[in-house]
Formats: sequence, C-alpha cells, structure tokens
Amino acid sequence: MRIILYTGKGGVGKTSIAAATAVKSAEKGLKTLVVSTDAAHSLRDSFDIGLSPEPVEIKENLWAQEIDSIHEVEQGWGKVQEYLTALLTSKTIKNITTEELTVFPGMEDLLSLLRILKYYKEKTFDVIIIDCAPTGETLALLSFPDMLRWWMDKLFPLKRKAVKLVKPIAEPILGIPMPSDNVMGEIERIYNQLDEMRKILANREITSVRIVVNPEKMVIKEAQRSFTYLNIYDYNIDAVVVNRVIPENVSDDYFKVWKDIQKKYKEMIMESFSPLPIYYSPLFEKEVVGFEMLKRMGDEIFIDEDPISIKYNSRIQEFTKVDEEYIFSIYMPFVEKKDVTLNQKYDEMIVRVGNVKRSMTLPRTLLNMSVKGAKFENEMLKIRFGGQENG
Repeated sequence: MRIILYTGKGGVGKTSIAAATAVKSAEKGLKTLVVSTDAAHSLRDSFDIGLSPEPVEIKENLWAQEIDSIHEVEQGWGKVQEYLTALLTSKTIKNITTEELTVFPGMEDLLSLLRILKYYKEKTFDVIIIDCAPTGETLALLSFPDMLRWWMDKLFPLKRKAVKLVKPIAEPILGIPMPSDNVMGEIERIYNQLDEMRKILANREITSVRIVVNPEKMVIKEAQRSFTYLNIYDYNIDAVVVNRVIPENVSDDYFKVWKDIQKKYKEMIMESFSPLPIYYSPLFEKEVVGFEMLKRMGDEIFIDEDPISIKYNSRIQEFTKVDEEYIFSIYMPFVEKKDVTLNQKYDEMIVRVGNVKRSMTLPRTLLNMSVKGAKFENEMLKIRFGGQENG
C-alpha cells in the first residue's frame, strides 16, 4: 500500500492536487481512496459530487471520503463518548448537543489517523491519498502519537490506578462520574493504535508527504517551516508541487509583471527544497472542478510519470542533540568544504556553495543559539549550535 499526504498553507490548492493525483492513480487500475481530514471539507466541491463520512465509489477504482468527527466518535469511541456525555449531562448542560461537545479540538486529526490505520490493516485500498488540513493542523496530526507517548508511558498507569482507588469516594462528593476501568482501557487501546500508525507514517517505503506551494513569498516561508518540522519528525518529503504557475505562452502585459514575480519565487523554491523533485501545475483558464479538469491537472503535473511512486527517499535535514549542543545536518552531495559559506538571519540559515544559495528555516530551539562550527561528513554538512547568543 502507498500513503501520500498533501500539505501546505490554506488556499494553495492542496485539495485539487490531491484529487488530481487520485484520478491519475485510479486510471492506472489501482484501488485508490482520496480522503479529506480538513474540518472545512472542499473535496466534494473539487469533484463536484456528493460525498459522505464513509468511502463513496465515484469512478472506477476511485473512492472519496470526508472524515466527520461526530460520525467517527460514534463508530469507534463508544465507551469514551458515553463517559464524556455522562460527565456533561451530570452538570445539566443544555441548549448544546452533547455529542458535539464530546468532539474536542484536534479530534479530527486523531480520528483521521485511526481511520487510515483501519484501511491499512484491512488492505482495503492500494493507494490512500490524504488531503490534509492547512500546515499547522497537519503538523499537529503527524505529531499526535509522539505527543501522547510520554504521557501514556509515564503518567497513564499511575492515573489509571488512582482513578480506580478514588472512584467510590470521589463520585458522591464531587457529584460527577469518574471514568471506569473500561474507559481507561479504551483510551489505552486508542493510544496503541496511534503508536502503530506513527510507525506506518515514518516508513519511507509506504508513506510520503508532498508540500504544495504557490510562487508567493508568504506561502514559501510557511512551506519552509513545515519542511523543517517534518524533517524533525523524520517523515519522508518526496516532492514539492508548485501550483498556479502562469504559463509562458501568456503574453498579456498585465501578466508579464506577475510572470517576473513568479520567476523570482520559483528560484526561491528551488533554493529552499533542493534536491527534492519539483513539479508544476499551471494557472488554468478556468477553475479546476470535475473529473475532466482534475485529469487535465494530473496530466500537467506528472506528464508521463507514475503519480504515486516514491519521488525521493533520503534524509535532507536532520537534528540531533549532543550534550549541550545541537547538530543541524544538511545533505549536500558533490560539495567541497572550501566552497561553502554560512549566514544566519533570524530563523533562516543561508548556505552558499559557489553561486548556488540554499535557504532553510531553523526550528525555534535553535533561534537563540549561535553557530559554533561546521564540518563535512559523509556528504552531510553538520552545523553545531550552542550558547544563548544569536551570532
């Protein structure tokens, strides 16, 4: 099975590109599911067809689904939802549907992972293409298993024992129900599933993340940040797709200015994400809606390539901590040490090799640290950060 996640800033066209990739995949005869994890779903608008919280076959070999939080909770969180509903109604909450209140912020991300795990284990589809929420929510989705691990490993066993002991005393005094051992057991089961999903997402032979950008400064800067953090979590980013590029044959004077601006930012994209393969989708003369336009978009992006093959599979950036220092490693093959210069500007690290420039966004941890040194090792440029002064 192949799993491909499309992420990027809101409004860059992730949904259209995810849908176009799914159409191309289905054409190859692969059972393909395209699923939206964004609470503000637009997948149905992209296909111009009605969808549901369960997979709907919309064309031969092609299924689509918009994950609905309330539906997912009812399907797989029975005991937890029953407890949360009892907790809320015990305080006579009125005028708001308790089922909606049991879907807390971030639940969409968690439920999406659990549903994808279900499909993976059942081998329901050959390819799953995920139209992710905007960048911040995507990072939250992918970091969910890691965030829970410490709490579940260190605190959960203690909390579970404590609840079991105080439940008979606390319930009458507080006037609210305490979670039963069955509820705590279901939470543990969900955590184990998330941990299993983390291993699948980190498996470079199965899962790829693709970043969608427009040739605009704000979009590129956010894409750089997400690229850095995805590398920290060791996910395989295998391609960048640049959407809404004005075609060269457009000669109108009004668009000439925009073409010059886009040319500058296309160079910035190459500097930021090299050596990742970069694909381009043009700004079409009409909106990308329906199967015909989605097929056309997919043909423009991938031309004669396999849309679901792994486009790149190497670590480009890596962050490690050694004693009190951090090592920022950047994959830079065919480079001589004497040709390299470094410059740091706030959260941006600029590496120049001769006339070639590479820009990378640093994680927050390194922002107040100065560069202590750098060296080459196995085609990796390793930059040491330490101290508290930004040099």
